[in-house]
Amino acid sequence: MPKAGDGIKAKNSSWSFKGKKVVRKFDNHISKSIPFLKEGHELVTQVSDFFVQQDSICYEIGCSTGTLINKIANRNKGKKKAQFVGIDVEKDMINFANKNSNKTKNTKFIKKDILNFKFKKSDLIISYYTTQFIKPRDRQKLFNKIYKSLNWGGAFVMFEKVRANDARFQDISTALYNEFKLQNKYSPSEIFNKTRSLKGILEPFSIKGNCDMLERAGFEDYLEIFKYICFSGFLAIK
Repeated sequence: MPKAGDGIKAKNSSWSFKGKKVVRKFDNHISKSIPFLKEGHELVTQVSDFFVQQDSICYEIGCSTGTLINKIANRNKGKKKAQFVGIDVEKDMINFANKNSNKTKNTKFIKKDILNFKFKKSDLIISYYTTQFIKPRDRQKLFNKIYKSLNWGGAFVMFEKVRANDARFQDISTALYNEFKLQNKYSPSEIFNKTRSLKGILEPFSIKGNCDMLERAGFEDYLEIFKYICFSGFLAIK
Protein backbone atom coordinates (compact mmCIF):
# COMPACT_ATOMS: atom_id res chain seq x y z
CA MET A 1 0.00 0.00 0.00
CA PRO A 2 1.34 3.50 -0.84
CA LYS A 3 3.05 5.34 2.03
CA ALA A 4 1.82 8.80 3.03
CA GLY A 5 4.57 9.59 5.55
CA ASP A 6 5.39 8.61 9.16
CA GLY A 7 4.53 4.99 8.47
CA ILE A 8 0.94 5.85 7.55
CA LYS A 9 -0.38 4.09 4.46
CA ALA A 10 -3.30 5.20 2.30
CA LYS A 11 -4.77 4.18 -1.03
CA ASN A 12 -6.13 6.46 -3.73
CA SER A 13 -9.09 8.56 -2.49
CA SER A 14 -9.25 6.64 0.78
CA TRP A 15 -7.62 8.76 3.50
CA SER A 16 -8.98 7.87 6.94
CA PHE A 17 -8.34 8.80 10.58
CA LYS A 18 -9.31 5.30 11.70
CA GLY A 19 -7.03 2.80 13.38
CA LYS A 20 -4.79 2.78 16.44
CA LYS A 21 -1.66 3.09 14.31
CA VAL A 22 -2.90 6.34 12.77
CA VAL A 23 -3.91 7.65 16.20
CA ARG A 24 -0.48 6.98 17.70
CA LYS A 25 1.25 8.82 14.88
CA PHE A 26 -1.37 11.54 14.41
CA ASP A 27 0.04 14.45 16.42
CA ASN A 28 3.52 14.00 14.99
CA HIS A 29 2.18 13.65 11.45
CA ILE A 30 0.04 16.77 11.47
CA SER A 31 2.79 18.82 13.16
CA LYS A 32 4.86 18.22 10.03
CA SER A 33 1.91 18.63 7.65
CA ILE A 34 0.30 21.83 8.94
CA PRO A 35 2.45 24.99 9.15
CA PHE A 36 2.58 26.66 12.56
CA LEU A 37 0.39 23.99 14.12
CA LYS A 38 1.57 24.61 17.70
CA GLU A 39 1.47 28.37 17.23
CA GLY A 40 -2.10 28.03 15.99
CA HIS A 41 -2.97 26.00 19.09
CA GLU A 42 -1.47 28.72 21.26
CA LEU A 43 -3.40 31.42 19.40
CA VAL A 44 -6.73 29.61 19.83
CA THR A 45 -5.92 29.01 23.49
CA GLN A 46 -5.30 32.72 24.01
CA VAL A 47 -8.52 33.61 22.16
CA SER A 48 -10.40 31.46 24.69
CA ASP A 49 -9.57 34.07 27.38
CA PHE A 50 -12.14 36.38 25.82
CA PHE A 51 -15.04 33.92 25.72
CA VAL A 52 -14.74 31.19 28.36
CA GLN A 53 -16.60 32.31 31.48
CA GLN A 54 -16.98 30.62 34.88
CA ASP A 55 -19.96 28.56 33.69
CA SER A 56 -19.21 28.28 29.96
CA ILE A 57 -19.43 25.27 27.71
CA CYS A 58 -16.67 25.02 25.10
CA TYR A 59 -16.78 22.49 22.25
CA GLU A 60 -14.10 21.29 19.85
CA ILE A 61 -15.40 19.71 16.65
CA GLY A 62 -13.13 16.91 15.40
CA CYS A 63 -10.97 16.91 18.52
CA SER A 64 -8.85 13.92 17.37
CA THR A 65 -6.38 13.14 20.21
CA GLY A 66 -7.70 15.97 22.37
CA THR A 67 -4.49 17.99 22.35
CA LEU A 68 -6.07 21.40 21.67
CA ILE A 69 -9.15 21.16 23.89
CA ASN A 70 -6.93 19.96 26.74
CA LYS A 71 -4.70 23.01 26.31
CA ILE A 72 -7.75 25.29 26.46
CA ALA A 73 -9.12 23.49 29.53
CA ASN A 74 -5.77 23.75 31.32
CA ARG A 75 -5.50 27.46 30.54
CA ASN A 76 -8.98 27.98 32.01
CA LYS A 77 -8.64 25.55 34.93
CA GLY A 78 -9.45 28.31 37.41
CA LYS A 79 -12.99 28.46 36.01
CA LYS A 80 -14.27 25.50 37.98
CA LYS A 81 -17.74 25.24 36.46
CA ALA A 82 -16.65 25.60 32.84
CA GLN A 83 -17.01 22.48 30.69
CA PHE A 84 -14.80 21.46 27.78
CA VAL A 85 -16.13 18.88 25.33
CA GLY A 86 -14.24 17.21 22.49
CA ILE A 87 -16.27 15.53 19.76
CA ASP A 88 -14.94 13.12 17.15
CA VAL A 89 -16.44 10.44 14.96
CA GLU A 90 -13.48 8.06 15.33
CA LYS A 91 -13.61 5.65 18.29
CA ASP A 92 -9.84 5.20 18.55
CA MET A 93 -9.29 8.97 18.69
CA ILE A 94 -11.81 9.29 21.52
CA ASN A 95 -10.29 6.37 23.43
CA PHE A 96 -6.84 7.95 23.11
CA ALA A 97 -8.14 11.36 24.21
CA ASN A 98 -9.84 9.88 27.27
CA LYS A 99 -6.56 8.26 28.35
CA ASN A 100 -4.54 11.45 27.91
CA SER A 101 -2.69 12.25 31.14
CA ASN A 102 -3.20 16.01 30.55
CA LYS A 103 -6.98 15.67 30.63
CA THR A 104 -8.67 17.88 33.24
CA LYS A 105 -11.63 16.93 35.41
CA ASN A 106 -14.02 19.21 33.52
CA THR A 107 -13.04 17.84 30.09
CA LYS A 108 -14.88 14.99 28.38
CA PHE A 109 -14.75 13.36 24.96
CA ILE A 110 -17.72 12.10 22.98
CA LYS A 111 -17.79 9.79 19.96
CA LYS A 112 -20.41 11.27 17.66
CA ASP A 113 -20.97 12.40 14.09
CA ILE A 114 -21.06 16.18 14.48
CA LEU A 115 -23.97 16.45 12.06
CA ASN A 116 -26.07 14.43 14.53
CA PHE A 117 -24.71 15.99 17.70
CA LYS A 118 -26.98 18.21 19.81
CA PHE A 119 -25.05 21.17 21.18
CA LYS A 120 -25.97 22.81 24.46
CA LYS A 121 -25.82 26.59 24.53
CA SER A 122 -22.13 27.46 24.46
CA ASP A 123 -19.71 30.37 24.51
CA LEU A 124 -16.96 28.92 22.33
CA ILE A 125 -16.94 26.36 19.50
CA ILE A 126 -13.70 25.40 17.77
CA SER A 127 -13.03 23.66 14.48
CA TYR A 128 -9.29 23.23 13.94
CA TYR A 129 -8.84 21.95 10.37
CA THR A 130 -12.01 19.87 10.59
CA THR A 131 -14.86 21.36 8.54
CA GLN A 132 -12.76 20.86 5.40
CA PHE A 133 -13.51 17.15 5.85
CA ILE A 134 -17.27 17.69 6.11
CA LYS A 135 -19.00 16.97 2.81
CA PRO A 136 -19.70 20.25 0.97
CA ARG A 137 -23.42 19.45 0.79
CA ASP A 138 -23.55 19.29 4.62
CA ARG A 139 -21.19 22.11 5.54
CA GLN A 140 -23.70 24.95 5.58
CA LYS A 141 -25.96 22.88 7.84
CA LEU A 142 -23.09 22.61 10.32
CA PHE A 143 -22.37 26.35 10.22
CA ASN A 144 -26.07 27.05 10.81
CA LYS A 145 -26.10 24.68 13.78
CA ILE A 146 -22.98 26.29 15.26
CA TYR A 147 -24.43 29.78 15.00
CA LYS A 148 -27.72 28.72 16.57
CA SER A 149 -25.92 26.92 19.42
CA LEU A 150 -23.78 29.88 20.49
CA ASN A 151 -24.85 32.30 23.17
CA TRP A 152 -25.03 35.93 22.11
CA GLY A 153 -21.43 37.19 22.19
CA GLY A 154 -20.08 33.64 21.85
CA ALA A 155 -17.43 32.76 19.28
CA PHE A 156 -16.70 30.25 16.56
CA VAL A 157 -12.99 29.73 15.85
CA MET A 158 -12.29 27.95 12.59
CA PHE A 159 -8.93 27.07 11.04
CA GLU A 160 -9.03 25.68 7.51
CA LYS A 161 -6.92 24.84 4.52
CA VAL A 162 -8.19 27.18 1.80
CA ARG A 163 -8.14 27.35 -1.98
CA ALA A 164 -6.75 30.40 -3.76
CA ASN A 165 -9.01 32.76 -5.67
CA ASP A 166 -7.51 31.97 -9.10
CA ALA A 167 -5.44 29.29 -10.82
CA ARG A 168 -2.12 31.18 -10.74
CA PHE A 169 -2.26 31.77 -6.99
CA GLN A 170 -3.41 28.18 -6.45
CA ASP A 171 -0.37 26.89 -8.33
CA ILE A 172 1.94 29.08 -6.24
CA SER A 173 0.26 28.01 -2.99
CA THR A 174 0.52 24.33 -3.90
CA ALA A 175 4.20 24.66 -4.78
CA LEU A 176 5.01 26.52 -1.56
CA TYR A 177 3.11 24.00 0.54
CA ASN A 178 4.96 21.14 -1.14
CA GLU A 179 8.24 22.87 -0.30
CA PHE A 180 7.13 23.01 3.34
CA LYS A 181 6.54 19.26 3.37
CA LEU A 182 9.84 18.54 1.63
CA GLN A 183 11.61 20.59 4.31
CA ASN A 184 9.95 18.35 6.89
CA LYS A 185 11.61 15.32 5.29
CA TYR A 186 8.64 13.90 3.42
CA SER A 187 9.67 12.35 0.12
CA PRO A 188 8.08 13.42 -3.18
CA SER A 189 6.33 10.04 -3.39
CA GLU A 190 4.90 10.40 0.13
CA ILE A 191 3.62 13.90 -0.70
CA PHE A 192 2.03 12.62 -3.90
CA ASN A 193 0.49 9.59 -2.19
CA LYS A 194 -0.99 11.75 0.58
CA THR A 195 -2.47 14.17 -1.96
CA ARG A 196 -3.85 11.26 -3.97
CA SER A 197 -5.40 9.67 -0.87
CA LEU A 198 -7.22 12.90 0.01
CA LYS A 199 -9.12 13.18 -3.28
CA GLY A 200 -12.80 13.55 -2.49
CA ILE A 201 -12.02 13.48 1.26
CA LEU A 202 -10.48 16.89 1.88
CA GLU A 203 -12.48 19.61 0.10
CA PRO A 204 -11.21 23.10 0.97
CA PHE A 205 -13.21 26.20 0.13
CA SER A 206 -11.73 29.59 -0.68
CA ILE A 207 -11.59 32.32 1.95
CA LYS A 208 -14.63 33.90 0.30
CA GLY A 209 -16.43 30.56 0.29
CA ASN A 210 -15.86 30.15 4.02
CA CYS A 211 -16.88 33.74 4.77
CA ASP A 212 -20.03 33.33 2.67
CA MET A 213 -21.02 30.34 4.79
CA LEU A 214 -20.40 32.30 7.99
CA GLU A 215 -22.64 35.10 6.72
CA ARG A 216 -25.39 32.75 5.57
CA ALA A 217 -25.36 31.14 9.03
CA GLY A 218 -25.91 34.58 10.59
CA PHE A 219 -22.43 35.78 11.56
CA GLU A 220 -21.99 39.49 10.82
CA ASP A 221 -18.73 40.01 12.72
CA TYR A 222 -15.72 37.92 11.77
CA LEU A 223 -11.98 38.37 11.33
CA GLU A 224 -9.16 36.39 9.74
CA ILE A 225 -6.72 35.94 12.63
CA PHE A 226 -4.19 33.63 10.97
CA LYS A 227 -2.79 33.27 7.47
CA TYR A 228 0.09 31.26 6.01
CA ILE A 229 0.10 30.18 2.36
CA CYS A 230 -3.07 28.10 1.98
CA PHE A 231 -4.00 27.98 5.67
CA SER A 232 -6.33 30.47 7.37
CA GLY A 233 -7.89 30.96 10.78
CA PHE A 234 -11.12 32.85 11.42
CA LEU A 235 -12.76 34.27 14.52
CA ALA A 236 -16.52 34.80 14.20
CA ILE A 237 -18.60 36.33 16.98
CA LYS A 238 -22.37 36.02 17.34
